[in-house]
Amino acid sequence: MAAQFEALGDFLDDYLELPVSVGDGQTRVYRIPSPTAEAGLRVEAITKAAAQLFLGGVEPDAEMLNDDEEKDLFRLVLGPVHDEIAADLSWTRFRHVAMTTMVWVLNDRDTAAKFWSSGGDPSLLAPNRAARRQPRSQPSASAAASSMKQRGSTSGTRAGSRQRRRRGPRASG
Repeated sequence: MAAQFEALGDFLDDYLELPVSVGDGQTRVYRIPSPTAEAGLRVEAITKAAAQLFLGGVEPDAEMLNDDEEKDLFRLVLGPVHDEIAADLSWTRFRHVAMTTMVWVLNDRDTAAKFWSSGGDPSLLAPNRAARRQPRSQPSASAAASSMKQRGSTSGTRAGSRQRRRRGPRASG
């Protein structure tokens, strides 16, 4: 029997909603639609080229894109809400919204959520050294018991040879 597929729109999100404080304690939720396939492919090509430059030895602080190219990249990922978001937000907030959207376009919603909550700080994306070095919880008694070395089997040549010795001399016939 052939596999049945759900309609793609039933489980795949075609938009990203990002809540941003816009002033006076108000939060506005921007709904950013998925870019067109052409725009997504272009974003992927640009980021792949940047990664190859970086892996080829270009210093991390070297500009991969000039300001105009970066703005065009943000226009690609933000699509029809680009101008509205740019008009409402400061540069740092605008850039974080755009970068989070780019992470979503290139990866997935969960990765974008991690980037969003990190504030764009890469050191907050991975567990820090202190968290990695925290002692792990103590194993339970049953876990400790199961990790103890088990006694070897008593079946085999050694056990069998002891039995022969206990029987005494063989009767000859």
